[in-house]
Amino acid sequence: MELRLTSRYLAIVNPAAGGGKTRSLLGPALEKLKASGIEVDVRETSASGHANEIARDAWREGYRKFISVGGDGTSYEIVNGLFPLSDRSEKPTLAFLPLGTGNSFLRDFSDRGVEYAMESLIAGRSRYCDVLRLTHKDGVLHYINILSIGFSADVATLRARRFSHWGELGYQIAIFLTLARFRRRAFPLKADADHQIDNRRCLFLTFNNSKFTGGTMMIAPTAETNDGLIEFVRWGPIGRVGLIRNLPGLYDGTHIQHPLAEVRKVHRVDFQLDGPVDVMIDGEVVTLHCQTLDVLPCALTVVV
Repeated sequence: MELRLTSRYLAIVNPAAGGGKTRSLLGPALEKLKASGIEVDVRETSASGHANEIARDAWREGYRKFISVGGDGTSYEIVNGLFPLSDRSEKPTLAFLPLGTGNSFLRDFSDRGVEYAMESLIAGRSRYCDVLRLTHKDGVLHYINILSIGFSADVATLRARRFSHWGELGYQIAIFLTLARFRRRAFPLKADADHQIDNRRCLFLTFNNSKFTGGTMMIAPTAETNDGLIEFVRWGPIGRVGLIRNLPGLYDGTHIQHPLAEVRKVHRVDFQLDGPVDVMIDGEVVTLHCQTLDVLPCALTVVV
């Protein structure tokens, strides 16, 4: 049974992604894959967190290849279902079909979205990918894209909690309200062999595995997904006007040239936080008491 399953893909489908367009677009995509000789089974999610359960159960059944059909949130749940179940002797494989929605991780390799993802699957293009591991007071989370604390996480949290059904307008309102409050805080931490805790105030911190977030924002322009390192981006206590003037730089990566910006490549981060903070992790928002962040080098095979 397991030998048969290891050669098949399991497509884990979020039917609500892209405003509900995913289910109608999935049929033709699967037919194209099957016509190319790719065997695919399908399971749909029914609630938030369900992709995590499906991936975990499927791994135990013998599946080793998965397709995330949805956006960043779907692939995030799948990754957390697969880790820490997988081990170094047997890497899981993750492909992507961003039907009806975006995928920030995939954009590191192409801006052609689902078209590129289909080509990669059919051609069998793959590469190893690091998985970043966040240990917090209540458990462990894994991700392949970005962890953000500060302004960007505040925007994402406000939108998720108050304006989640407002579409792009909700996102713009969340930005406006977060700008009005405009908190620049210290998030005490040490990275690698730092001798002192960094207590400096900042606008935001991001801990990246890939370059893009939010679809088109290039927060970490020099990040590499398989270098065994965390791309640590810090933007210091810039003012409101300065942030507004420099917003375009967040989309082309030139924000890291700002005098208040810093970029480091590190292996480990030790947080020294007094309590929980709002965090944005691969598009999902959670409140966590973060403790450590490290890397599982090349722990995942991605089809890109």
